[in-house]
Amino acid sequence: MTSTRQEQHARTHQNLLDATVGCLVEFGYAGTTTQRVQERAGVSRGALLHHFGSKQELFVAAIHHVAEGRLARLREEGPADSLRGLVTALRASMSGPLYLAGLELWMGARTDPALHASLVPAERELGRELRAAFGKVSPLSEKEGRIALDSLLMLLRGLALTGVLREDDAGADAIVAQWLAGHS
Repeated sequence: MTSTRQEQHARTHQNLLDATVGCLVEFGYAGTTTQRVQERAGVSRGALLHHFGSKQELFVAAIHHVAEGRLARLREEGPADSLRGLVTALRASMSGPLYLAGLELWMGARTDPALHASLVPAERELGRELRAAFGKVSPLSEKEGRIALDSLLMLLRGLALTGVLREDDAGADAIVAQWLAGHS
């Protein structure tokens, strides 16, 4: 493959993944079809099938795309040198299209065993990176730190999910501040 062809291939692949994320956000897991993805990406059915042989392959690739994007966003927030900084970065990473697409994939994994099997390793990798970052800013032992991080992630996921219906973040800010006060 020539360099130009490789670049076009990579662009099409990326466009398909971005279109998948957009469809997951707009239509949800159940409403995301290969037809919708293909239309949103502006590619032919053949191009979609060249990159992803099935809807399952597309969703598996989307899982990794979402996980990589979430990690990149977390890293963009800058290296957390304090617990407050890490919480702020985590909270920021739990918003926007990539996070919403991730939630849709989680919900799909509830009833789709193949999707579940693909999602678990990606989430474990994300968890390893988060535990490493948390360990750098938390004075807690590894066991206590794991429990504290798990409680934080569950709290932030819940806030992100309920944020869909919330009109302002004042209550959420107070909840996060209370968690920080109890773990600093």
